[in-house]
Amino acid sequence: MFRLLFALAALIAAPANAAPWPTTEGDFVARDVRFGTGETMPEVRLHYTTLGTPHRDARGQIDNAVMVLHGTGGSGKNFLVPQFADELYGSGAPFDLATTYVILPDNIGHGGSSKPSDGLRMAFPRYDYDDMVALQHRLLVEGLGVTKLRLILGTSMGCMHAFVWGETWPGFAERLAPFACNPVPLAGRNRMWRKMAIDAIKADPAWANGNYTAQPAAGVRTAADLLILAGLNPVAAQAQFPTRAATEAALDAAFARASKIDANDALYYIDSSRNYDPSAALEKINVPLLWINSADDFINPPELGFAETAVTRMPRARFILIPASAETKGHGTHTWAKFWKADLTKLLAQKAVGPPLPPAAPAR
Repeated sequence: MFRLLFALAALIAAPANAAPWPTTEGDFVARDVRFGTGETMPEVRLHYTTLGTPHRDARGQIDNAVMVLHGTGGSGKNFLVPQFADELYGSGAPFDLATTYVILPDNIGHGGSSKPSDGLRMAFPRYDYDDMVALQHRLLVEGLGVTKLRLILGTSMGCMHAFVWGETWPGFAERLAPFACNPVPLAGRNRMWRKMAIDAIKADPAWANGNYTAQPAAGVRTAADLLILAGLNPVAAQAQFPTRAATEAALDAAFARASKIDANDALYYIDSSRNYDPSAALEKINVPLLWINSADDFINPPELGFAETAVTRMPRARFILIPASAETKGHGTHTWAKFWKADLTKLLAQKAVGPPLPPAAPAR
């Protein structure tokens, strides 16, 4: 029950109880990588997980690939949890593995990919979302031989990456499904809580400018506090933990999971959103797009009204707001496929090239 409450579990630890789906893992090494800051690395390791088998068309091109992009601090393995995998990978499901090749990358700074904790610490290049998307592109084209995707589905940070993809390589993905984000700069409260987490780690004397010999526990704990609050569904929390004792016991369990955070890795991945802003070029995105947010999302509160304006600038986009309830999962509703599986099925049935979509239905 606990991990159902804290919807940002992907930010704190790898998911538990992964579904027993047949997976293949590998590493692609991108060479001579230059980052937006001008920094370089001779090699960047990108770990990935795949499910299903690539199919090639008459020209020899892979034509059944979809890519699913994780959130801040997560990994591709976040999408092996039952609430996602059991809904999407089975026979007749949207990503039926008999016909679909599913690619789950670990972004730079995350999972099994190159990250500060490998040894460079704060000398690691200060990557951002543009760098992350560029490396995803290299993984696909150079590493896996994929030059076209049926779909990019992204959650949270991956949602933002999907918007960057749609503008940077229009049409590479025939459809886009960004879940739990907005295509605007991360300012206001959204940047504030991220900056609070960064400042908490740096203010801990044990951090030692990144040269710690043991994790700066106080700073990491405060950062974890903020991640938990940002992902929480308050209605569900009140129902599941109605007493002080139950709440504090759940919080203690959260920190046991949070102990896996590396402070320097967290500094980098929290800050990587610092210059995200696809707002000026949304008109470049002319493929079918399903954009879903949830009304109980602290990180992307619907009252800001961004979606209603932005969706009109993408000719084939549909926006859906999932109403808050005791069953939704706060920010983490994005990984619970039962809330949006039917809409994803409709998106995959849309022709990749065609007239604009009809106006979105009212929020459900």
